Amino acid sequence: MINLWFVIIAFLWTGYFVLEGFDFGVGLLAPLLSRNAAEQRQSLQTIGPVWDGNEVWLITAVGAMFAAFPAWYSGLFSAFYLPVTLILVGLIVRGVGLEWRGKVANPIWCDLGILVGSGLPAFLWGAIFADVLFDSGPAALIGGAFTLTLCVLHGAVFLALKTTGPVRRRARTAALAAAAVTIPVAVLALSNLGSPPALAAMAALAAAAALIWRRREGWAFGATAAGIVLATLAVFIELRLSPLPGLTLAQAASGPYTLTMLSWIGLITLPFVLVYQGWTYWVFRKRVILAAS
Repeated sequence: MINLWFVIIAFLWTGYFVLEGFDFGVGLLAPLLSRNAAEQRQSLQTIGPVWDGNEVWLITAVGAMFAAFPAWYSGLFSAFYLPVTLILVGLIVRGVGLEWRGKVANPIWCDLGILVGSGLPAFLWGAIFADVLFDSGPAALIGGAFTLTLCVLHGAVFLALKTTGPVRRRARTAALAAAAVTIPVAVLALSNLGSPPALAAMAALAAAAALIWRRREGWAFGATAAGIVLATLAVFIELRLSPLPGLTLAQAASGPYTLTMLSWIGLITLPFVLVYQGWTYWVFRKRVILAAS
């Protein structure tokens, strides 16, 4: 049961990073790639139907950690109280910006909130996990830079996949520029892990750059998503040995009865969540067309 719930938590974090990764990237890129209000709306509408659902993955991942591994949960979020608080503030500010942008006369403060609220979590999650693994300030900075640049790349490819017209063209250019930065940073961030998934993550990001160059946005998005999946897998392979310094999974875990009850609850609820979110993405699968100003 301990290993099963560790795998479930790793899966939930992976889903969060893949789905919120392009949300964060779009939030960071929308002001840069848009030349007028209509293009800004077009960019943000690509994540409008899904961003709040994507945040559920974080809530579920953290809730599962609290229930299955309370010592891991308490140790991680106590040690990183300030950065986690900043992440929560960023997510709140971003949510307010997205919800209120169409309801105010001058949305500049909403746009700023979306930008800051996307950048903070994108950087800080990488910094937190890198610090847990390596207990080093420079490693935390490199980890944060990796997740930040990776989100920008992932978001740029998503925009190229989901938009039309000038925004799509600029997003392809931005994706190529982001790849030129992300790949070297990925080498720095992942080389110390040394596992096959870490090496495969670097290869996936290189493939994404080649695919976006060939204007294969769908395949490129699959490659950036694969890069995130593989990088997260590499991190959790290391965390399985010790989720926190001096703490093993067995020491961090709840009792057998709690884990058994959680397993039944997860077996019943998780498939419904996955089916519902899959249906949402299917409904909103088409490109967002540029509307008149």
